[in-house]
Amino acid sequence: MTTQERIGEPAMVSPYVSLRQAVRPAIFAQFLLAEDRERAGRLAAECEDLLFLTRELLKAAGQAGILGDAPAESESPPPLDEDGGDRQEQLLGAYAQAGLLWAKVVGSTMALARSLLDRRDWDGARRLAGFLAEAGEDGAAAELRIQLGKAVWDTYREQLQAIGNRMPPAGIQTAIAALRALLLEVPEDYPDRNRQVNRFLPPLAASVHAVMREQKVDIPYSSRVEHIATGGVARYPDIVTLSLDEIAAEFEGICNRPGNE
Repeated sequence: MTTQERIGEPAMVSPYVSLRQAVRPAIFAQFLLAEDRERAGRLAAECEDLLFLTRELLKAAGQAGILGDAPAESESPPPLDEDGGDRQEQLLGAYAQAGLLWAKVVGSTMALARSLLDRRDWDGARRLAGFLAEAGEDGAAAELRIQLGKAVWDTYREQLQAIGNRMPPAGIQTAIAALRALLLEVPEDYPDRNRQVNRFLPPLAASVHAVMREQKVDIPYSSRVEHIATGGVARYPDIVTLSLDEIAAEFEGICNRPGNE
């Protein structure tokens, strides 16, 4: 029985990461391959690379575990510069190899994530970032989330550039959908995410307010659309989701009026 089995801890592939954490990216890669066996090209190649590196990592970790748990051949261990020294050198070499392979696994995971971003598979890239964060690779996870945020922003750039003070109802609907998608798909820790979305709210609210005036809608006293249109929430990016929901609710109320359905 190993020391880890005696104390009930999960097996470690290195001093930095557990076995369960190490294989999670490989599990996801295997899922992607199994999803479509006939799929070829870059994504499949990235999955195969990740599976191969994970397999090599586990082999190196297994060797380190065997060397670390192997009992001495006699009650009196040999001097350190004889068999004991060789065994210690092999153990250190195995752990070093496992560490290098883990670095390659992380790099391969990042490459797979980039392929997923190219396919606009936001959820897949987000899952890989989560795996890296759980394994303690906070820097790689943060970098991946930033790449994810940039990819989502680029996807909706055209819709964002069309946001203005005098949009027609169809344009308003498109703008609301794009901003909601950004708040849903862009990671919360993406730099200035809320502030960047927040700056689109005044022109969006101005367009909704203009439609309300054109259709002679009785604007309730509790409505905050005009307040938002004049920049009233510019300094409050933390409530950007609430502000967008208020604008959307006012707009939906206009669309649901008799004659506008």
